Amino acid sequence: MSDKAIRKIVIVGGGTAGWMTAAPLALKLGPTCEIVLVESPEIGTVGVGESTLPTITYYNHALGIDAGEFVRRTKATFKLGIDFVDWGHLGNRFFHGFGDYGPPIENRPAFMAWQRLAREVKDLPPYEDWSLTATMAHANRFVPPHGDAQSPTNAYSYAFQFDAGLYALYLREYATARGVKRIEGTVGEVERHPETGFITAVKLADGRRVEGDLFVDCTGFRGLLIEGVYKAGYEDWSAMLPCNSAQAVPSALADVKTPYTRSTAKSAGWQWRIPLQHRNGNGHVYCDGFMSDEEAGRVLLDGLDTAPLDTPRQLRFTTGQRRKSWVKNCVAIGLSSGFLEPLESTSINIIELAVGWLVQFFPDRDCSPELADEFNRLVGQRYEYVRDFIVLHYKLTKRTDSEFWRYCANMPVSDALQHQIDMFRATGHVAIYDLQGFQVDSHAAIMLGNGLRPERCDQIIERMDPRSLLEHFQNVHAAIRQVVGAMPDHGAFLAQVTGTAHT
Repeated sequence: MSDKAIRKIVIVGGGTAGWMTAAPLALKLGPTCEIVLVESPEIGTVGVGESTLPTITYYNHALGIDAGEFVRRTKATFKLGIDFVDWGHLGNRFFHGFGDYGPPIENRPAFMAWQRLAREVKDLPPYEDWSLTATMAHANRFVPPHGDAQSPTNAYSYAFQFDAGLYALYLREYATARGVKRIEGTVGEVERHPETGFITAVKLADGRRVEGDLFVDCTGFRGLLIEGVYKAGYEDWSAMLPCNSAQAVPSALADVKTPYTRSTAKSAGWQWRIPLQHRNGNGHVYCDGFMSDEEAGRVLLDGLDTAPLDTPRQLRFTTGQRRKSWVKNCVAIGLSSGFLEPLESTSINIIELAVGWLVQFFPDRDCSPELADEFNRLVGQRYEYVRDFIVLHYKLTKRTDSEFWRYCANMPVSDALQHQIDMFRATGHVAIYDLQGFQVDSHAAIMLGNGLRPERCDQIIERMDPRSLLEHFQNVHAAIRQVVGAMPDHGAFLAQVTGTAHT
């Protein structure tokens, strides 16, 4: 190693972000670098992020984690997507699944052909009938995709719903087994080099000093290092995402463990329902400018489908991101870097990406500002892309039953999102800015689900023989029904993985 190689990393803060950072760093750096994680038992973590995106499977695989052990240890269930209720208008329901609506046709997504047929074929089944993930979810069936060849019967992905606290503990075991040292303590002071301004050590409340070369801020909303020391600044996105409060409560285990998360729109926000092996996770995200905390609690409890196991826990947040997530020798990951409400389960995904970029641009002790600039560019873009995708759910509403939804329908959005909406409305095409994020079929699921219909069809699809198109769709539909009918119940498959009895 060079004389300037980083020899000690200090991660301040545990929880999901801290241990998701520690585990891959320990795997990659091994004995060449000392890694210390400082966490305080007196400072709680948010710990309600229990729903994920399919990228979690790649993260776990990169660590060499056994999938069955992971499911057992974290009380996980499988997730095919999100079931949206009362979004767009009261009584509406649609599914955003991790898959497409059948194979492409003339290099166009299949929903475009459905849109054309819907004008000409009476009683054409809804577009979701050509979504394998939606069909599986509605039937409560699950098996992982199999086979390398792409087909209508395996063109889907899956994620997990798990206990975030248990996942952090699982990764803690993983990381400490690979040399990460865990220190319990509360940071009282931060020491900096008088010339460079780099952090040199954190001093704990009991007087212990923890020196390091690189410091990772996983202290949550406080941003103890990135904001407390470096005053990185915060971009407030409340005008586009006005929800600023949440209440969370666990409830008793449901009779049926559904392979999806549910999001039900309420008068000033929305309520989540996440089935785990041992309980349901529930929460109500809302704007306290349109609903009191007391009323929000009542809405949450009234919306449960199983008995509550505790009293609701209150959370406050401001949607937005740090203007810089990497300053000098300090890198912020997780909530210390930014916050987007959990509507599309993106928090853990952003942690995965940030850790990956930290490994990709891993610095020496000089912490080249060019590396920091590139990290900040990528993280900043990711937050903006995800922000716009979440805003899309609100902006398309036709609900006028509350002041909150009237505000959402008329609120300002970014130029990029407005272009996506206008382009889909006019042509049926989706402009994709983030090639690593939510793709065409995900955007179509939200736009079609909220009632936005293209005014014109794609001209290549328009020229195709409608009889051939209909025959194609009927064949795909039959294949999907056949393969889903042969799949096990989600609960039965979960019991097989965990080695428990299915009830």
